[in-house]
Amino acid sequence: MAHEPLSQEDVLLEGFLALDTPEGFRAELIEGEIVVTPPPDGDHEDYINLIMKQVIRRSRTDMDFSGNKGLKLGKAEGCPKEHVIPDGTFAPQVLRLYRGADPWMPCRGVAMVLEVTSTRPKADREVKRRCYARGGIPFYLLIDRDTSEVTLLSDPREEDYRQRCTVPFGKPLALPEPFAFDLETSDFL
Repeated sequence: MAHEPLSQEDVLLEGFLALDTPEGFRAELIEGEIVVTPPPDGDHEDYINLIMKQVIRRSRTDMDFSGNKGLKLGKAEGCPKEHVIPDGTFAPQVLRLYRGADPWMPCRGVAMVLEVTSTRPKADREVKRRCYARGGIPFYLLIDRDTSEVTLLSDPREEDYRQRCTVPFGKPLALPEPFAFDLETSDFL
């Protein structure tokens, strides 16, 4: 019985899923490229913590948070399904999306993803933005440490988000439903 040869996409996905990265490192499969990032610095984690606390305390809808669960997203043309680990994901608590042993979950039900720029800021600003839009995630919150700005992207369509709201650090950023509060960014200064 002859086996059908594996496609290039299948070989890449199998190789990615078999990776054993050092502790603290993250491996992602984004637009047909395996990306390994080193552990984040303390300021990176501080920004995530500041956002997470506000969203959990102040959102109109009770939210769950994960900083470790990977998302299986759509795929760029000619690439295997993308596997991305956001710095943070928020989902309505009632959905209990983070259950289960699989480290990769579908993105259906995720309300917002969070990224804080780090060693590859262009990936956060462009490549991951396209990934999350392809996945249909309603909101993408980007904390850009290089430009000292916070950007909320919304209205995902195919390859990108149609709406963008950017404020400098220190100014509040309105988060719409299901969050429905002004995110304070003065602690980022």
